[in-house]
Amino acid sequence: MAQPKSADPTIAPEGVLPFRVTSGEATEGVRRWIGSRWFAPNALRKFAGQQPIGGVYIPFWTYDAHTATVYTGQRGDHYYVTESYAERDAQGNTVNRTRQVQHTSWSPASGTVSRWFDDILIPATKSLPPNRLDALEPWDLPELKAYEPAYLSGYKAQRYQVDLVEGFELAKKVAAGAIESDVRRDIGGDEQRIDSLSTQYSAITFKHLLLPIYAGAYHFNQKLYQVVVNGRTGEVQGERPYSFWKILLFVLFLLLVVGVLVFIGKK
Repeated sequence: MAQPKSADPTIAPEGVLPFRVTSGEATEGVRRWIGSRWFAPNALRKFAGQQPIGGVYIPFWTYDAHTATVYTGQRGDHYYVTESYAERDAQGNTVNRTRQVQHTSWSPASGTVSRWFDDILIPATKSLPPNRLDALEPWDLPELKAYEPAYLSGYKAQRYQVDLVEGFELAKKVAAGAIESDVRRDIGGDEQRIDSLSTQYSAITFKHLLLPIYAGAYHFNQKLYQVVVNGRTGEVQGERPYSFWKILLFVLFLLLVVGVLVFIGKK
């Protein structure tokens, strides 16, 4: 992966997804989202004071890479053994019964798995929570346009705060989950233990993208809650308050249902 030249430390955006959702549609989407929250206080829908929502192009990195992973581990295969045991029946008599008990036979496993990763998307901002941005997916990346400053007209655009190398380390963590799944699938059996993994990355490429997001907030009970909206799909994600009393009543209701089912089962 090439490092930016010292004379030109900023990597220019390569692609941009233009806004498709209007500011009015995003604002209305946030209102509906606020009103549909389970376990939210009843007053939230009526008294939440929403601040103006603003459109901003947020920087992202995407990474492509081929991986080859050498692993060692263990394969577990289940088998069952019939065991005898004694218990008392309803009349208090001791009776002998049998049951099938599961055991696991472990054997060593090793091998190599490979995978091509295409467009691992990593937020390059530290201004918004990564989990909120991840929840805005999917993005229609096939609709990317070649970057032109005209797309930014009327919107803010943030400069990346996560550099290229740091972003790739985050991309490796995303890839690690898929690689582990591939290894477990390759080991096979009913259970798997992974003892070691060694992954080599090759054919690495990257893109610097700008994706459209509306960022805003609303006030409730003197506290500020942040929300973000996907500027392409209108998907809303954010923080919300919870009603202690609604949650308590729901738990009591579940306990009542369980109690009724247990009572019926004893009849």
